[in-house]
Amino acid sequence: MPSLVFGLLFFGVPQATSLPEVFKVRIFYLIVTATLLIPIVLMLGLRWSGYVKSLHFEEKSDRRVPFILVTLFYVLTTYFLKEKTELDPILWQGMAVITAAVALLTGVTYFWKMSAHLTGIGGVLAVIGILGLYFPSVTVAYLLVATLVLGGGIASSRLYLDAHRPAEVYVGLLVGFATCWIGFSWIYGSFA
Repeated sequence: MPSLVFGLLFFGVPQATSLPEVFKVRIFYLIVTATLLIPIVLMLGLRWSGYVKSLHFEEKSDRRVPFILVTLFYVLTTYFLKEKTELDPILWQGMAVITAAVALLTGVTYFWKMSAHLTGIGGVLAVIGILGLYFPSVTVAYLLVATLVLGGGIASSRLYLDAHRPAEVYVGLLVGFATCWIGFSWIYGSFA
């Protein structure tokens, strides 16, 4: 989901960040590598080593270590973006908000099996909404509808596959949405 959010910030709503165009592709690849590719390789390694039974993480106990490791990579990515003082602070702040949502998900995993997929979709919905409010010249209606349809499909498939109960799906969506709505509202100053 960070790849979707930053792809949207860099290329869908280019005025959302003051990052020079020449750096956008490089930073985007960094974010994709640190928050998507490395975690995928890590999950495959955990599965092939037998540390987790399945990549579906059916049991709460199977989710803990992978979620902690993913959270760690998100924290490291946030730290890297913050240390690059020449970059737009919106980058590290946005990554910090996403990291907070993942950290909440990871914390909840110790007690309950909240949907990670819907936490991510909820966050993307919130970011699209905030960008639509803060940058009214950008039409986000199609993005919102597409994300809602995608989220509905994901939620339905998670329920159909019996991977989650309805409450786990709804709470995941709400946690992702609320965390990103509050965080990105603060970043873009529309909370004031």
